[in-house]
Amino acid sequence: MTKSEANLHGVFAASLTPMDESLNVDDDAFATHCRRLLLDAGCHGLAIFGTTGEANSLSEKEKVSALESLVEKGIPAEKLLAGTGACSVTETVRLTRAAIEAGTAGVLVLPPFYYKDVSDEGIFRYFSEAVERVADERMKLYLYHFPQMTGGVGFEIPLIERLIEAYPDTIVGMKDSEGNWARIEEICQTFPGFETFAGTERFLLDTLEAGGVGCISATTNLTSRLAREVYELHKDGGKDEARASQKHLTELRNTMEGFPAIPALKATMRHLTKEESWRNIRPPLVEMDEARTKKLLESLPEGELL
Repeated sequence: MTKSEANLHGVFAASLTPMDESLNVDDDAFATHCRRLLLDAGCHGLAIFGTTGEANSLSEKEKVSALESLVEKGIPAEKLLAGTGACSVTETVRLTRAAIEAGTAGVLVLPPFYYKDVSDEGIFRYFSEAVERVADERMKLYLYHFPQMTGGVGFEIPLIERLIEAYPDTIVGMKDSEGNWARIEEICQTFPGFETFAGTERFLLDTLEAGGVGCISATTNLTSRLAREVYELHKDGGKDEARASQKHLTELRNTMEGFPAIPALKATMRHLTKEESWRNIRPPLVEMDEARTKKLLESLPEGELL
């Protein structure tokens, strides 16, 4: 596989999931948000039901229903990367089949994260079981590496190599959210053509220059226009301009990292859009207090966001 044959590339927002007053997925608000990100804010695509989307606070049925609703409301399924990872391989298989049938561009799959000290052999068997059970040539699977959220369970380089060798037409890329640039660079260099996304826009330009395909980031719910600018400048060969734009983008990302991610993003979205559904967040997460929200909003260049 060469880079020109990549299934996915560019700036992806790890989409937030709006909730209604009963803390159910607000289907209308969700479609509005996705449409805004794709049509107005410059995203190449969206990763739904990931960490930022409160995926592990949603049931399998809720995720399938919300995905079907997005497609029914006109969100292009081919622009969606659906999170389908679960501790249960049977749940991952069912969610993955639903995503394939909906027409999504691929699935983003966490490793099974409950048990600790899981071996590479155990993770390989889990993914092998999932791929063999789904048994669909349309399946495009992206590994989701986020050891800070999965108790250290993740994808080391030898395991990635083994999975690619076993399923080269199915396991086609990954999102690396560990925050370790040296690791992302090594993956890009070791597996040319493998669709490597940085899990933060901080590394967007570096990832592109190393041969990766883009970023999938929580904060691109807000910064996607700026991230798209970096992507296009790189594509057009404007190295100095791209680097300057990346510097500003990184500064914005750093500002956001001083606050709890999902509550901060929802508070900012409510402020920018005046949409009340952004007030709502599922326990165990809670909204930010007024003082921290005020501090956050005062630190952001509002005219450049969303």
